[in-house]
Amino acid sequence: MDKPVIDRNLYVPAIDAWIDPSEPKARAIITHGHADHARSGHGAVLATSDTIEIMKVRYGEDCAGRFEALDFRDPLKIDGATVTLFPAGHILGSAQVLIEAEGQRAVVTGDYKRLRDRTAQPYEPVSCDLLITEATFGLPVFQHPDPKDEIARLLKSVAAQPERSHLIGCYALGKAQRVIALLRDAGWDKPIYLHGAMIRLCELYQSLGVELGELLPATGMGRAEMMGQIVIAPPSAIRDRWSRRFPDPVVCQASGWMSVKQRARQALVELPLVISDHCDWGELNVSILESGAETVWVTHGREDALVYWCKSQGLNAEPLALPGLDDDGGEGGE
Repeated sequence: MDKPVIDRNLYVPAIDAWIDPSEPKARAIITHGHADHARSGHGAVLATSDTIEIMKVRYGEDCAGRFEALDFRDPLKIDGATVTLFPAGHILGSAQVLIEAEGQRAVVTGDYKRLRDRTAQPYEPVSCDLLITEATFGLPVFQHPDPKDEIARLLKSVAAQPERSHLIGCYALGKAQRVIALLRDAGWDKPIYLHGAMIRLCELYQSLGVELGELLPATGMGRAEMMGQIVIAPPSAIRDRWSRRFPDPVVCQASGWMSVKQRARQALVELPLVISDHCDWGELNVSILESGAETVWVTHGREDALVYWCKSQGLNAEPLALPGLDDDGGEGGE
């Protein structure tokens, strides 16, 4: 292809803006609210309204010089280019960024997930010439199970051990709300107890129309009251002194990485729950082919395997080593 309209640092010269920059920039387009993509200190931020609200809750109302909200599928002409955001399905408000300029279409996926869940706007494929895709789970070994089956395993454990509490470690933004919604959809109608780090973001999701049912703070509850209950907390909290207040807790963790048994053992997880907010190997393959892109750049993750697969399909492909992006893609602890 001709010189791409976006460079390998995700800088778009035609509009003098960066996508998910790792340090403060004058103009930034933000794909979603996870900390390795959304940082404070930018002069101007373009993002979905949900992402902007998430950034304000996490970093403060004045975390950027100014914000501009852009609705999904609403093209915005800026200087010599057009920017359009499409749902990425990763977390609430997460977006893919389409840049159109000089007769080219380039898509930056950010983090994305094809599997539908009611806590995020569903992923939409976008046709392009250049696709810049994440590869958090870009190895053939990663084939994620149905999350409903994982929740069924959890509820079976809760029913079988009514004298114990179940502590689920998960990321505070996106994963926590998704696990709560999965529990509700599976029929769990009791209160779900939250570590303090989860409360503000769960309240924000509810204010933005994501129904999560009755949520209560986990602190201040007696041990007897927590028998048979479910608690959501950061992964770090379920392994420190904070967790000792609960009766013989079953330590769980919800993450795509829980399919790696060594990771689960190292984290002292008794009940690993393989629930991922990213595409697995097969979904990455489908997404790349579906885009129609002739050129694919692969970011933060298992780049080499996916680049090799792309080349086997006759595509131009190369890895991108972008600074500041977490390999866990928001699947770990924050």
